[in-house]
Order: sequence, then C-alpha cells, then structure tokens
Amino acid sequence: MYEYEVQQARSAELLRRAAAERLAREAVRGRRAARREAAELTARGAVPESEPHIHRPRRLRSARTA
Repeated sequence: MYEYEVQQARSAELLRRAAAERLAREAVRGRRAARREAAELTARGAVPESEPHIHRPRRLRSARTA
C-alpha cells in the first residue's frame, strides 16, 4: 500500500511540474508575440518611437558647502 501512495504522490508532483512549465512557456510566447507586434507597428510608423530620456545630471556640478 505504501508504494502505491508514493507513486501517486510522485505522479501528482510530475503533473504539477508539467503544468507549471506549460504556463511558463505560454507566458514567454505571449511576451515574444507582444514584442514582435510592437516592433512591427513601430516599423510601419503606426506608433511613434519613444522619446529619448532628458539628460539630467546625476549629481550637483558644484561641491556642497559645509
């Protein structure tokens, strides 16, 4: 009886892993399709390219006073 329960638990775990891997692959496919579609729209000129970032200095030009 014990071997049967172990086999059932292992089978259930393998099914869970397979479902998780399918979900991960589906998410990756969806992201790729979205990137492809965005690139296609940008190439056609339907969507303007994003504006470049405005240059802002990361630190003050003058030294801080005490």
